[in-house]
Amino acid sequence: MVAAMPPLPSSRGATSAFVLDALRREPHVLAPPRRTPAEDPLCDDDLQLALYVCYELHYRGFDAVDERWEWEPSLLALRRDLETELEEALEREVPRDVGASLPAPEEMDVALRAIVDADEAPALSRYIEVTGTLEQMLEFCVHRSAYQLKEADPHSWALPRIGGAPKAAMVEIQADEYGGGRADRMHAALFARAMRALGLDDAYGAYLDAIPGVTLATVNLMSLLGLHRRRRGAIVGHLALFEMTSSVPNRRYANALRRLGLGEDATAFFDEHVVADAVHENIAAVDLAGGLVRQQPELCADVLWGARALVALDARWAAHLLAAWEAGRSSLRAPLQETAPVA
Repeated sequence: MVAAMPPLPSSRGATSAFVLDALRREPHVLAPPRRTPAEDPLCDDDLQLALYVCYELHYRGFDAVDERWEWEPSLLALRRDLETELEEALEREVPRDVGASLPAPEEMDVALRAIVDADEAPALSRYIEVTGTLEQMLEFCVHRSAYQLKEADPHSWALPRIGGAPKAAMVEIQADEYGGGRADRMHAALFARAMRALGLDDAYGAYLDAIPGVTLATVNLMSLLGLHRRRRGAIVGHLALFEMTSSVPNRRYANALRRLGLGEDATAFFDEHVVADAVHENIAAVDLAGGLVRQQPELCADVLWGARALVALDARWAAHLLAAWEAGRSSLRAPLQETAPVA
């Protein structure tokens, strides 16, 4: 049985309104819209939603949207403009390693570990483990659903763009992400199970209207890097650091759920990542990222940049959640009880 496609979300400004209005009609040539550049593209609700919707045409699509929109040249031209705005903002935000600062290929794992060690982002997982409320845990899962319900898909775009040992390493990682051949063990399925255990709607895209731009940016980054062959080094760096930094936070999230009285249905996703990502860490850093740079040394800077971009956007996201909770307000665009019923 094929999962139902989500409905189109509500617009958040002129650009997303333009895209959504177009997608409600038959594919046609779009005149370039007049756009005012976003003040902060990395968290702008309008830009990030418009880009997210464009990218989703390459994933599940939307209910009642003609699938031919995926390759409509004029929509792709608009997406390119949005991507350019996002990429330029990322390049301003995220430093690049150059020249003598670039590590030797055999030192890639050490360089990635240095990025992890230098990360001074707020410890969201520690906060949730120790003091997070059930309502905050629910919000956290709603934020994460934008990616976790299609976990591994954005990184898998890289598979046909790399070869040899790094490709084999990536397949090893991704095979686990997709459950090793068992549909019920797919990480996306485990996350859906956790959402159901928490009384949340596990339908793909169910909470898109509630998820702010700062969260969508973390997912759009993966799609941007995965869908462009020229950024194959960056998507590999992103995946490597993703795997290297996953085990400890997921253990904390599982601890929080147990503290809140939840059982295995809620914790299985997080427990799985404690084990799986501990195994993946060395494969991702040495065999995947290091292996790619040994094959193509010219990609070294982009591998490290992809890792740094992950850290930068995740830090913004964590700061957003913690600031909202410390102020006693929802981290979503509207309180959860106003967006969908919780059982």
